[in-house]
Order: sequence, then C-alpha cells, then structure tokens
Amino acid sequence: MEELKLDVQIRKNTGKKDVAITRSAQQVPAVVYGEKQEPTNVKVDQKIFEKLMRQHHGQSVMFHLNVMDGDKKLRDHSALLKEEQRDPVSNELIHLDFLRISATHELNAKVPVVSIGEPVGLKAGGSLEHALWEIEVVCLPKNLPERLVVDVSSLEIGKSIHVSDLKLPEGVRTKHDPAAIVFAVVHAIREEVEVAATEEAPTEPEVTKEKKPAAAAAAAPAAGAKDKDAKKK
Repeated sequence: MEELKLDVQIRKNTGKKDVAITRSAQQVPAVVYGEKQEPTNVKVDQKIFEKLMRQHHGQSVMFHLNVMDGDKKLRDHSALLKEEQRDPVSNELIHLDFLRISATHELNAKVPVVSIGEPVGLKAGGSLEHALWEIEVVCLPKNLPERLVVDVSSLEIGKSIHVSDLKLPEGVRTKHDPAAIVFAVVHAIREEVEVAATEEAPTEPEVTKEKKPAAAAAAAPAAGAKDKDAKKK
C-alpha cells in the first residue's frame, strides 16, 4: 500500500494553554507512539490532513510522517492513524494518535468492507442489509488492503455472506468471528400505515339523559311541600 506523505511539526510544549494556541492556529495536537520508542508530541496542519482523508475516504491508509522542527527534518516514521478524536458538539478535529509501524512486523488494522453488484433477491422484493462495515485484519504493512470488496450479486432472499466467505488477499488474515454476517438479503418490511381517526367512519355519539343539578335541587323542596299540604288536609 502506498504511504501518504504528511509533514508534522514537533510540539515542544504540551500544557492546556499551548494546546489551545495550537488549535487556534488551525493545527491539530497529535502523538506518535509505538515500536518501543518514546512517544513524540507533534502537531498537524488541519486543512492538509482533512483534505488527505477526504481524498481517501472509505479506505484504510498508511502515512509516511516527516517529523519537522520548522524547516529542519528530524526523523520520519511509517504510521497508521490509530485514533481520531472530535468534539462531540461541533465535530471539530481535536486530537490524533499515530501508531508507528515496521515493515517487518505484522500489524492489526481495521479495513472497510464495501459491496459491488445488485443482489438478485432485490428483484424479488428483498432488501440488502450491510451488517459489518469494517473488519480487523492482521498482516505486514505492505499487504494491508485499502478495502475489501465483496460481490453480493448472487444473494437471494434469506441468504447471507459471512466473514468465513470473504476472500482475503494473500498474506492477510483476520481474527474476526468467522460466523459473523457481513451482508444479508432479507424480506423487506412493509410499513403498516395507520388510518387516521378523521378518515374512519363516523360513529353515533352516545346520548345520556341527566338532570341538571340545579333542576334536581329545585324539584326536591317542591315535592316536600306537596306532602305537607296533603297531611293538613
């Protein structure tokens, strides 16, 4: 796999104030670690980094990091982007973790899984479900695939493709559960539309006959007066 060249500046100060200054200058704080070496604090030009990631969206990528101090190159590393931290509210990039890698040591990396073709089951009313979007692989850096492409055109309703069915490139293996489903074609679920109350047939309102409280109270004294008159007579 081709390594993407990226210049990163050494970051000598790491306090909260210094981090804030770095971010205000459109630089992203980052750290490079691994391969039994001391971590190196660096900063990355945000616009350059995000442009690279947009150009290689949906791919696993490796970087060739040139660690710079101004215009002076200090050292370089082959590295994987291990973690990308973003603000949960603004989604702004706030920190990057790069993992140093060696050409002679196997690495663990997540690789995107994409589909090609239209399943035959779709014509029969089925729906394609993409259950596993990436898979972790183990390989040497030179064998790391950018993505795994899976042909789903033969999938019928009720059929699925599992991890064990994936054709991994030579020199690449995975520790993922072989029984895990990657793609499946299932019966499309028909949404039942509830009939609105206004569209239902009107029903006769229930009529209840009830004496008004005031009328009932007035009727009681009148009845009592009639009983007294009858006794006097």
